[in-house]
Amino acid sequence: MLILKEPTIAEFTVKNSRFLSEAIPVDSPERAREIWREQKAKYDNGGHIVYAFIVGPQGNIMGCSDDGEPSGTAGRPALTVLKGSGITNVIVTIARWFGGTKLGTGGLVHAYTESAQLALENAVTEELIPMISTGFTLSYALYETTKRILDELQVRILNEDFADTVHFSVRLKEETMPELQKRLSDLTNGKVSFE
Repeated sequence: MLILKEPTIAEFTVKNSRFLSEAIPVDSPERAREIWREQKAKYDNGGHIVYAFIVGPQGNIMGCSDDGEPSGTAGRPALTVLKGSGITNVIVTIARWFGGTKLGTGGLVHAYTESAQLALENAVTEELIPMISTGFTLSYALYETTKRILDELQVRILNEDFADTVHFSVRLKEETMPELQKRLSDLTNGKVSFE
């Protein structure tokens, strides 16, 4: 799966109706709906702010809304575009300003599909890398060696707590965890435990 690195925006007009689409990174359905509410407040267009989102490492949590457009003509087509993109943790919102000419259900489906496609057309993405957070405690004598190991494995230190021992809180690629466990276990003769 891919994730969006930064928001994108696109605009087009069909039969004088203006469509403004935005793709925005999100990390939960709650955040997606919050962004939709923000977009509704931002574009007080008296019309529709349609949305579709996909979240989760496998892209298996999704939702959409026609926001007053005829059922199935707006949110569902945008969601179909998202599903086909291979991108997760993203919401696409589409603001529509009515231009005076009705598009019909087929025209709406086409316009909302194109809007979602345009929002993703120039999207900068990167591979979704599953990350985990963990913590462990070591003696002061092993501090410098542990720091080198964390650096070599590209483990991000979130916090270091110095008391009788040193407690590390870290974030790392899920695939790196077995190597970190092995190296720290070797360093401590098996006397390290992970949270």
